[in-house]
Amino acid sequence: MRSISTAERRARLALRHRLTVPARTDDVLDIVRSLVVLHATDPATVHLSVAARSVHAVPAAVEKALYDDRTLLRMLAMRRTMFVAPTDLVPVLQASTANGLAARQRARYTKMIERGSDVADAPALFARAEEAAHEALLARGQATGTQISADVPLLRTQVEMAPGKSYSRLTGITTWVLVTLGCEGRIVRGRPNGSWTSSQYVWSPVETWLPGGIEPLPAAEARADLVRRWLRTFGPAPVSDLKWWTGWSAGDVKKALALLDVTEVDLDGAAGLVLSDDLEPVPAPEPSAALLPALDPTPMGWQERGWFLGPHGPLLFDRSGNVGPSVWWDGRIVGGWAQRRDGEIVFRLLEDVGADAEAAVEREAARMAEWYGDVRAIPRFRTPLERELTA
Repeated sequence: MRSISTAERRARLALRHRLTVPARTDDVLDIVRSLVVLHATDPATVHLSVAARSVHAVPAAVEKALYDDRTLLRMLAMRRTMFVAPTDLVPVLQASTANGLAARQRARYTKMIERGSDVADAPALFARAEEAAHEALLARGQATGTQISADVPLLRTQVEMAPGKSYSRLTGITTWVLVTLGCEGRIVRGRPNGSWTSSQYVWSPVETWLPGGIEPLPAAEARADLVRRWLRTFGPAPVSDLKWWTGWSAGDVKKALALLDVTEVDLDGAAGLVLSDDLEPVPAPEPSAALLPALDPTPMGWQERGWFLGPHGPLLFDRSGNVGPSVWWDGRIVGGWAQRRDGEIVFRLLEDVGADAEAAVEREAARMAEWYGDVRAIPRFRTPLERELTA
């Protein structure tokens, strides 16, 4: 059995995730493809993940790819998480994950309507609201949720969120309906109202972004395609990491792997999988520094992170498992960083990495400050070290 050491895994990570200086590029689409998808729960993450892996790219380059060239698209997918994906990957994500997510979202929301309102037939009402919202959006071309709600009275149906509780409140169903339509691939999130840190998106019919809509694919084929891409980027790795990242059942993961040519390898005593054409040793690149943002797809790519995280998890992750801004050197996490209110980028190294490494991190901090410019962005999920650095 081929053995792949922690050092070689870190070398693969540094090269394939573009954390080394020679691997950086200003091609935004190539950066995203290098990582399969970018995390987008926090809108700033998308831009800052590109910043860390580019040479001279600016925020406008990311916005151009998203909203003008439309080579990228924002959607809910694995683990009901928001991602930015290359548009040619969207059919794979839709068939492998988003279709099932849409069904679960619809079931969840109709149960909430049944529990918190006097609607006689919640599934029927929700279905009518979906169709009416879609028709209203087609008529407008693009619109905010508020505008669509003004056009569709059904969306203003009031639901009590916690019936019988003193803290209960009433809410309309606009967001529920639009999220479900988005999961189905019928509508997409467009340009936000505000800067690149804003999450107030304008909605558009999918046809305005992808002529003809999203190509339907067999679910099994799509799952195998996504697993192949993940293994190329994140492998070798244990099957448990793959199951966590996809959010699929063990059965679906097993079926997807059965359609691929994979080889079992030894990862310092643990079993891992790698694509069979990816067994050749990877030479270690020259060490490089990188400042990755909160929720970056690299540290969020595996469930078991000890081989690149070391003992630093309690300072760099919140209690829900969300990573904060992290400092990388030579394919592993060595510290954390933050943006202060005055725009200064500060960092703390959590281990002694030497003067050369510290100087490289200083240069990356200066580069990140230039990327932010006048924008101030507090991570959506605060972590202990990020809070300390900005106190």
